[in-house]
This record gives sequence, C-alpha cells and structure tokens, in this order.
Amino acid sequence: MADVPDVDKKIKFFQREILKWFKENGRSFPWREEGCSNYELIIAEILLQRTKAETVAKFYPVFIEKYPGWVALGRATEQELVDFLQPIGLNKQRGKRLFQLAQELKARNYTLPKKVDEVNDLPMMGQYITNAFELFILKKKAPLLDVNMARVLERFFGPRKLKDIRYDPYLQKLAHQIVKHPQSKELNWGIIDFAISKCRISTPICKCCLLKKECSEVSK
Repeated sequence: MADVPDVDKKIKFFQREILKWFKENGRSFPWREEGCSNYELIIAEILLQRTKAETVAKFYPVFIEKYPGWVALGRATEQELVDFLQPIGLNKQRGKRLFQLAQELKARNYTLPKKVDEVNDLPMMGQYITNAFELFILKKKAPLLDVNMARVLERFFGPRKLKDIRYDPYLQKLAHQIVKHPQSKELNWGIIDFAISKCRISTPICKCCLLKKECSEVSK
C-alpha cells in the first residue's frame, strides 16, 4: 500500500461510505435486532459459517425456539444436534463440535469467558467465531473476516499474499484497522452486505459503485 497518511485517508473514506451505504441498504436479520442475547448472537455466527444468511434466517427462529439458551442446548444429545443441523447443510462434524461446545459450557456452569485467550480454548471457536465473540460479547473492535469481507478489502486496498486469510498478516492488520471505529459492528455488517449485493465474486457492480473513485481494482 501507499504511505501511511494516504492509507489512513483511504480507510476513513472507506469507513464513511460503507456506513452511509449500510444505513440505507443493510439487510435485516433476527440476530441483528436490538436485545439479542449473547447466546443468540453466538449461535447465529456458528450457523452462518459456510451457509447463506438467507438460509440461516429461515432456520434460525426454529433453532432458537427448540434451543432457547445454553441450558437447553446442553441437554441435547450429539446425534440430535447432528440431525437437526443437517437440513441447512451443516455437516456431521459441525453438529458434533456444537455439542462439544455446549457440553464444555455446561461444565463451566454456562459461564462465558471474559478474555479472548479463554475463548480460544473452547470447541468450535476458530478465528472467525472468536472475533465474533470479541465483537458482540466482549464489545471489542474485531473484524468478521471471511471470504466476503476479504474480497472487498482486497479489491479496494490491494491483494493479500497468502492463500489462507487467517494467516495473511497484511489482510489481518488491514481488517482490524478498518473496524477500529465507534461503529465497529455496523461496519462489519456493512462490508459483508456490500460484498454480497455489490462487490460480488464474478459480477461486481463497479460502474456505479460508491467506492470506485478510490478503489484499487477499478483504477487498474
């Protein structure tokens, strides 16, 4: 990237435009509503991994009705969870890991960790879910960095060097810089929604894009 002042200016432009766009065009989902419990927020992020948000939106109320909290989830058997998650395409391993997470929290008397390093020790808590935990539960400024967010950031700021986004230092640092903002949660959601509706994989809408005057991809 360019020198630091230019990067800072570009980041501020990106933050401003994404937040403006999200306010007018952001998607509405149950887990984005005010008043969601910590449990509901974490379950949503677990279900959203590798599953379309629209698919999860239909299934989510059913899941929450059957398992309204950690205690109810802790009573479920492993096979029950595997079977219950199968209709939305979550494989057997995911059901097993959710069961392990529920049992681990049951052993802790359903007390959620207060520190990030403690979160990492829990089953199912990969980098994405740990970041979600930081953002929603610990109220810290952490990025929901997935392939969608990575696509927008790389097109706008420049490509990463490593194949796996979890280990690319450039992309990791950039994502944290972007969401270091008072509206960190909305910025995360805005980038993801923008990636899905505008900055799409094979057919990005560049001609009328609100970011195009600063976008590295468009200026090539």
